[in-house]
Amino acid sequence: MAKLPDVLVLGGGIIGLTSAYLLAKSGLSVRVIDRQAMGREASWAGAGILPPFGNPQGARTPIDTLRATSVAGFAAFSEELPSDNGYRVCGGIEALEAEADYALPSWDGEGIAYSRISSEELKRLEPNAHSNSPSLFHLPGFAQVRNPWHLRALVAGCESLSVELTPDCPVESWKFDRGRVVGLFDSTGRLHGAGVYLVSTGAWAGGCMRPLGCGFGIHPVRGQIVLYSGAEGLLSRVIVDGKRYLVPRGDDRILVGSTEEPEAGFAKATTPAGESDLRSFAENWIPALASATVEQSWAGLRPTSADGLPAIGPVPGHPNVFAAVGHGRAGIQLSLGTARLMLQHVTGGELPDYADAFRLDRRPNTDFRSAFRS
Repeated sequence: MAKLPDVLVLGGGIIGLTSAYLLAKSGLSVRVIDRQAMGREASWAGAGILPPFGNPQGARTPIDTLRATSVAGFAAFSEELPSDNGYRVCGGIEALEAEADYALPSWDGEGIAYSRISSEELKRLEPNAHSNSPSLFHLPGFAQVRNPWHLRALVAGCESLSVELTPDCPVESWKFDRGRVVGLFDSTGRLHGAGVYLVSTGAWAGGCMRPLGCGFGIHPVRGQIVLYSGAEGLLSRVIVDGKRYLVPRGDDRILVGSTEEPEAGFAKATTPAGESDLRSFAENWIPALASATVEQSWAGLRPTSADGLPAIGPVPGHPNVFAAVGHGRAGIQLSLGTARLMLQHVTGGELPDYADAFRLDRRPNTDFRSAFRS
């Protein structure tokens, strides 16, 4: 009889794979199962924006601290992975409202390098860009990864540490023995057991965790993205304007996102209206994009929690089950910090104070600010 893994990770997206990598690196045996190919849901669909991290000790809130500690380690983590994930510091421009939550005192406190710029200075930095925003800021510390490349690198990293990856394995139900989880049945009836279970099933986490009495309000929020080609030389920095953005990929492509559609449910499809809205946004910022080609468009389902913050830690009432879910728009930004917290949870290590804010037994505060920084 095959030996059970120390940890069974449910979900092979960026949170599950990063957690699996760190757990295996610590010496644990790890298996990852996913309902389809590894990393093909929201993790693959995202833009890979990494905001400046500044000083984590200066962060105002637990989510700011988690993001800062996560992004601060991304350069070294990218070097550690066995293949190129597209990580590079490209700088960024943010357009903010005058009274935005992320105004100057927050950046000052977090030690983030920035400068306020005029529309004329914007033209000097990005000659093809145009904006009527009253509050433009240049943040040279913005970075990015290319999500499909990063997921490929994570898969290779997990394989190098002997993590067993099992795609096309949808989970159907939990098996309990006297109230304790002792396994999961997949759609073929096969039982998957482990010492510890980690739920990181993205937008599907609510349904997966409901039999455990803790769905935590996880629901999908669709986001659509378009990709322009033939855009070489039009943009060199990330542009973030509210919840929409333009990301130059370093070749002749510019990625533009994204819509935010909670009403779409699990319908992972693009729409003419969504694509038109994104094209209008992009071509207002970079008029020359009107002559470029929309090479591709796609949609992803962001796993969003009841209070907009991730849930990271033990599942109440089930001592051998943990969860890392509900990262919304910020999966890439929070992935490394989340995986480090999960490693501490599973191995009994010392947790930082801010970890309490993400406990699954907290009372969700619906008066929340999105975990996505902009």
